[in-house]
Order: sequence, then structure tokens, then C-alpha cells
Amino acid sequence: MTLIIKTGKFCLSLFYGILKLFPTKKNKVLFLSRQSDELSLDFSMLKDALQEKEPKVEIVSICNRLDDSRSGIVGFGADTLRSMYHLATAEVCVLDAYWPAVSILHHKKSLTVIQMWHALGKIKKSGYQTLGKESGRGEKLAKLLCMHENYDYIVAGGKAWNPYYCQSFHTTEDKLVNIGLPRIDHLLRTEEQNREAVFRAYPEMKDKQVILYAPTFRRNIELKWEELLKKIDFSQYILVIKGHPNQRIEAEGDGILLCPEFKAVDLLAACDYLITDYSAIAVEGAILNKKTYYYLYDYEEYTEKNGINVNPFESMPGCAFKSAGKLMESLSSGNYPMESLDAYRQKYLPADLGHSTEKLRDLVLAHLR
Repeated sequence: MTLIIKTGKFCLSLFYGILKLFPTKKNKVLFLSRQSDELSLDFSMLKDALQEKEPKVEIVSICNRLDDSRSGIVGFGADTLRSMYHLATAEVCVLDAYWPAVSILHHKKSLTVIQMWHALGKIKKSGYQTLGKESGRGEKLAKLLCMHENYDYIVAGGKAWNPYYCQSFHTTEDKLVNIGLPRIDHLLRTEEQNREAVFRAYPEMKDKQVILYAPTFRRNIELKWEELLKKIDFSQYILVIKGHPNQRIEAEGDGILLCPEFKAVDLLAACDYLITDYSAIAVEGAILNKKTYYYLYDYEEYTEKNGINVNPFESMPGCAFKSAGKLMESLSSGNYPMESLDAYRQKYLPADLGHSTEKLRDLVLAHLR
């Protein structure tokens, strides 16, 4: 495997050397994503902001949610080669996850790379923090593939997250820009219309309190969340389930909704309570001041196999539970510890909420000729 990867890197470098002979194109921006097969909310908002401010900006987007099938691997290989041409001719590249061609290859000095990571915080360990762990990547493979190298800037949330961004990306704090993601602006500006849209589609939500359950992705860890279903009184609550895109979870029954036409970020506007675990959706919930609980049924296993940076038992006292029964007992009591949420918002949200898109737009434009 090592020989194959080294040979592949050598061939890509030779090919890229030829591509770099093409002139850099003025005002060209490249978007790269492995999070979905279409532009994410963050990318779409940035694209609109760039084109509104500077109509001459040329934006090229390559989105490929790599899967393990043969066709998926072949398709990603083709998109990798296509991305190399645009990396060689663009002035700025913005990406939201690891993209091999960005980190492996040696780029022109005229290219600026901005890592717009797809989460608003670093609650759970990731990247270099999880090398060698059961839920992480192999250290040897990560180094061979130059994981998270060649970034000029990394978009981060509140400054309290900075040490974890540095550890995760194996970088220094001077590369971090604490401006948050465009989705923050979306959450704040569209809360009312999102709530109305969800209620139009699911009018039954108006009659009961709504709980949104949105857990994180678990690699090599078995899902055991079903105890929560047994503890919810569906005569009082509606449960909306939104699994991670990489690990969908489903359930059936009266009072249970999946809302496939809505994203979790939009469903936040319609919920009374958010239940999550190690997911950064907790930060998004905090932006909208949503009463958030943490269902940590696998706390010991998860911290051993993956690890966490921020312990919800400490960061949100009175809101984190291993037991579904105790969690629902607290939720049903109506005595939510708002002081915990207020302290969390103060510490972990970026300053100057509502201007993330324009700040990211200006960062991109500053590196165009």
C-alpha cells in the first residue's frame, strides 16, 4: 500500500507540474467539498456574497461525497484530476474537508487555500487528534497522504476552540480566523421563516413540544440510542430524528418524524429542545438559544475510541446525561438550567454574530488580484 501511494503521489506531482504551466486566471475561486454532491449552505452563501460584491469573480465548484463503491472511487479519481487543473489556475481555493490534491501537491505561490471546516466547533476530537485511535485514521496513512497540509487559513468559531483546531489540523494559531461559518448568518436571519415552513409541512408540531434528536457520526461504535424512545411521552412531545449524513438513523411510530425535506440546521428553528451528544450542532443550537441536552449513553466508549475536547458534563452542567430516563425527567420538569446555556454561548460562540459571510467573503476577495 505504501509503495502504491508513493507512486501515485509521484505521478500526480509530475502531472501537476505540467498543469502549473497554465497561467493563473484572475479572479478565479475554486470550491472543493467532500461533504455532499452539491454545494453546501455555507458554500452557497459564500458564492452569492462573492458574486454580489464582485461580479467578475469566476467560481468553479467540485463536490463529491466519496463512497467506497468502485464507481464512487473512479468518480472521485476523475474529480481529483479535474481539481488539479483548477488548483493550478485559480487564485483562491476554499474547501470544507480534507481534499488529497490540496494537501499532497506543491502549489503556486499565487494560490491561497482557505479551509472552511464543516463544523462550528471542535467538541469531539478529529484529524491529528484521533490518529491511531479506533475511530480515527492510521498515523502512517495520514502522513503519507499529508493530511491537512497546505492551508493558509482555517476558519474557526469562538476563540475557546483554538487549541483544539491547532491540534486537529496540526497547525499554529496564526492561521486561524475566528469568524465562524456563513450558516450562523442563515440561522439568525431565517429563523422565523424556517419555523413557519416546518410548521406548514408538519402542522402537528404546533400542538406539542418538539424535540430534535441529532447525534454525531460514530465510526466503529455501535449505535445504542433507542432507550430514548422508551422514555419520551409522545402524548406531550413530538420527536424529530436527524441522523448524521454519514450514519442515518430511523425509527417509526406515532409522534416520530424524520422530515427528510428539511436539514437539521433548519429544523432547529422549529424545535423546543435539542438533544445531541458530541455533535457541533450543539453550537448551532446555542446560536438560536435552544435548550440543549446531551444524551451520552456511550460516554466511556466514545471517549476511549474517539475522544472529546469539551466535556458536556463540565461545559453544560445539568444538561448532560448517560441515562435517557434521567434526561427526560429533567426535560419534562421544565426547570432547564439556562445559566449553563448562557455561559456556553458566552464562551464558545464567535464574537460579532451575524457577519460571518461578509468576513469570509472579504478574506477571499483580499487574495484576488
